[in-house]
Amino acid sequence: MNCKNCGNTLRTDYSFCPDCGAKVIRNRITVKSLFYDFFERYFNLDNTFFKTLSHMIIKPQEVCGGYISGLRKKYLNPVSMLAIALTASGFILFLMKKVAWDSIDFSSISYARTSADGGTEKIMSSTMEYSSLIYFFYIPIIAFASFVTFNKKGYNFPEHIVSAIYSLTSFSIISTLYAVILLLVSPQMYINTALLYVLVMIVFCMYVAYKNSKDNKASLFWRIPLFLFIVLIGYIGISLISFAILFIIGDISVQDFIPKK
Repeated sequence: MNCKNCGNTLRTDYSFCPDCGAKVIRNRITVKSLFYDFFERYFNLDNTFFKTLSHMIIKPQEVCGGYISGLRKKYLNPVSMLAIALTASGFILFLMKKVAWDSIDFSSISYARTSADGGTEKIMSSTMEYSSLIYFFYIPIIAFASFVTFNKKGYNFPEHIVSAIYSLTSFSIISTLYAVILLLVSPQMYINTALLYVLVMIVFCMYVAYKNSKDNKASLFWRIPLFLFIVLIGYIGISLISFAILFIIGDISVQDFIPKK
């Protein structure tokens, strides 16, 4: 018998290939095996999913710093975290569009109000269609703010990208329960607190960046404002680019901002 992954010759009693470490698969895929693989991968007690989330709250420097230094088995890798976060985001988007949308009074949203009737609803609907792409834009912005502000360990920019992915995805996954409950119970509150949600997300990312650095607490009086300033500039840039793209592709127009007579 040969390993299906690396071709190494295996003994019949092997459960894992001694050469590449791949699990030896002898049976066909069934519904039961799919569920087993999923829960074994993400939810078993030895596994990395809940450990990664909990440690990102209490000691994020071990998760991010561990991956950067070469630790790969103890915690879930950032690509897997990103996949889970995007899946959760897709579920929230589904609830928003299919369950909560008709219960939201868009004319009362102060931070996104336009002059035209229905303009706010149209803009928010168009923006949500590209929410996953916009999510990706936040990664380099958080990484750059961390690189400039909290970098006493001398991490390079790609290493700060890793930390940014961990911080953004951890917050997104952890806050999924909050989002689901509000969308089911009070969709209007979910929309009205969207800016507060973003602010808390940025604060969490800043906390992770600080914990990943060796900067002393006395320097936070200038590091925190600088971090927030860089992220604010990036946030404004993302908003302007998003609006420009929506104009170019025709999802929104000038008429959406003109009050109806």
